[in-house]
Amino acid sequence: MNTPAPFSLPKSLESLRLGDLLRMLVSDGRIEKVMAEKLHQDRKRDSSKTHPIVVVAEQKWQDQREPAQILTVDNLSRYVAYKAKVPFYQIDPLKLDFSSATQVVSQAYAERLRIMPISVKDGIAKIATADPFHQNWVFDLERIHNLRIEVVMVNPLDLQRYLPELYKLSSAIQSANIAKAGQIVGVQNFEQLIELGKDRQLDANEQHVVNIVDWLFKYAFEQRASDIHLEPRRNLGLMRLRIDGVLHQVYQLPSNIMNAITSRIKLLGRMDMVEKRRPQDGRVKTVDTDGKEIELRLSTMPTAFGEKMVMRIFKPDVLVQDFQMLGFSKRQGEQWAQWTSHPNGIILVTGPTGSGKTTTLYTTLKQLATDEVNVCTVEDPIEMIEPAFNQMQVTQNIGLGFAEGIRTLMRQDPDIIMVGEIRDQQTADMAIQAALTGHLVLSTLHTNDAPSAITRLLDLGVPAYLIHSSVLGIMAQRLVRTLCPHCKTEGEISSAEWASITRPFKAAKPNKVMKAVGCQECRHTGYRGRTGIYEMLTLTPAIRKLITPETDLLQLRQAATQAGLQPLMLNGAEKVAAGMTTVAEVLKVAPPIEMD
Repeated sequence: MNTPAPFSLPKSLESLRLGDLLRMLVSDGRIEKVMAEKLHQDRKRDSSKTHPIVVVAEQKWQDQREPAQILTVDNLSRYVAYKAKVPFYQIDPLKLDFSSATQVVSQAYAERLRIMPISVKDGIAKIATADPFHQNWVFDLERIHNLRIEVVMVNPLDLQRYLPELYKLSSAIQSANIAKAGQIVGVQNFEQLIELGKDRQLDANEQHVVNIVDWLFKYAFEQRASDIHLEPRRNLGLMRLRIDGVLHQVYQLPSNIMNAITSRIKLLGRMDMVEKRRPQDGRVKTVDTDGKEIELRLSTMPTAFGEKMVMRIFKPDVLVQDFQMLGFSKRQGEQWAQWTSHPNGIILVTGPTGSGKTTTLYTTLKQLATDEVNVCTVEDPIEMIEPAFNQMQVTQNIGLGFAEGIRTLMRQDPDIIMVGEIRDQQTADMAIQAALTGHLVLSTLHTNDAPSAITRLLDLGVPAYLIHSSVLGIMAQRLVRTLCPHCKTEGEISSAEWASITRPFKAAKPNKVMKAVGCQECRHTGYRGRTGIYEMLTLTPAIRKLITPETDLLQLRQAATQAGLQPLMLNGAEKVAAGMTTVAEVLKVAPPIEMD
């Protein structure tokens, strides 16, 4: 290899070659000349079509100008974009414009030039390439489509991965061939397919519908979504994913396509495809790209513009976590273990929908369900199928409610009973009777905090003396988003900010906290994942004395705090001080501390 000269791109260069990239990196002092020469020599006879960026990234070289940084595919892609003076673009598969982008470039043309259409908007077509120095094709496309082409540089591995999927899904949405009158008729888009098929029932097994549903599931799993929403609107349908507790719009589809997708998923969930006027529930079992089993709980609801569907995603690995992974502190974990070690009594978990109550209870039951005990649950609906439990589904239309379910379980020789939710006096009475007759009962309530659960039970008509003798402890919980470990940065916190989550308690203000920034790993939100904050109330003798038919909630809360209860807001403040989350997140989910 000759001594690399300062890099300048010849006008005749049609593609970025390994020698060109190495020359650039040596010229800019990014790598040693000897390393570049050796790699170039080793690869001279390499006939593979591996992209030069990938070849260099495989060496895992340190950047000589920034020794703490490795020359990864992503870093090298950004570097080449800078040298070529084109913007770098991070492909987000959930934001690709399938319908219009693929009309600009055919799949064969895109694959030959290794380019990928991203979007078409306001007369500008954004097209991604992993070879930004080769732009001879730009003029041709601008002339043919009368569009201005904006070229962006992307990670070559992302381009290789998403290019075939872009055209596959676009084809599924926009075209199909159907048999009609004994002939195969070419159909230009999905709306025409539905039009032509009005005289027959749409087959939810048709391949294009199957492809769209497969794509939807795949990307929901990859993006760590907890829920998938399919929402009909007047002239279109929305796909949205809930990621870390926040809904993100994924794609808009014509209403007819959305109806076909909903029908396909209802078929998979063994639901009545024809019935659209009443709510239905179903369940689908599938696997992710890694082969891990995933369960989806389906729920439909009739709306003004059609049938809305929500799919709750359950991953089995949530059940094998220890309590520290759920967000318990060491002290909280010990307290929870003490409660659940009792042979009888009732433990209540409170919080709004989506606060992680089910995960806490299932994780607990999974640990308690040994070969020596009989664990039974009565739920509405059964959230996750777990072989270690005996699970019963509430079915109201045949008179099997929670109370009847508990009564049945009492005759099944149970040791531990989990009641999905205490909603009425009858269920509360049965749960407490089960606790008093030698069973450990776990259940949920919808209240703002732990002390409020006492007054809620009293409101339901449970006598105070039964609460004294049966309730072991009450835990309120919420979920807060955790800061992304890849981009969070150190920052200051004002006294006012700190006081907003600690007042009236006197908690030492940390000198530094971590702040949200936003990067590719967290979809530029600054947060990745969630953790729990908890408030645990043990019924001590002093607190039991305060539980009367005329219980004063404020007095009860003050006594609980004096006995060691740490309010949700204060537990959130601990996680802020530990650099796990932010003040804004805690304020968003935790109820204010009321002590006056």
